[in-house]
Amino acid sequence: MRPEPDRIWRWLAEVPDPEIPVISVTDLGIVRDVEWQGETLVVTVTPTYSGCPATTAINLDIEAMLRAKGIADLRIERRLAPPWSTDWISTEGRERLRAYGIAPPIDGTAPDGRTIARATRLSGANLTVPCPRCGSASTERISQFGSTPCKAAWRCKDCLEPFDYFKCH
Repeated sequence: MRPEPDRIWRWLAEVPDPEIPVISVTDLGIVRDVEWQGETLVVTVTPTYSGCPATTAINLDIEAMLRAKGIADLRIERRLAPPWSTDWISTEGRERLRAYGIAPPIDGTAPDGRTIARATRLSGANLTVPCPRCGSASTERISQFGSTPCKAAWRCKDCLEPFDYFKCH
């Protein structure tokens, strides 16, 4: 008897991202689809960007989880279009990032209601990124490059702590 897709989604929610272990691959939004094609389970994954070095590890972790649950016939497909977006990160995932000390991505609207241009969100220029530790809006970007290619390095001017900001794609 093969498991229903809902059960498989719950199992995948237990697979952590290898670079940010507090967020699952489902909360990150990179698992795009789970479906049975005949007797084969097909899991479709969209990496955060096409050159993401964690993609192989993620696929291996997904495969290991599903094989441990008894899935024998499995195929993991990579889908690049549409490209992954930080908009796909779940609300729970954003809260887990913040609790872990990583500022979640800023969506397309500023706190005052004005629209933030995509280029601004991508570059981090002129953004107000609240500190995930103390909540202060008095922060500054130190570098466009953080601990992984998906993050930028920021610092809080109030609590003086450095933190990563999960850049938008």
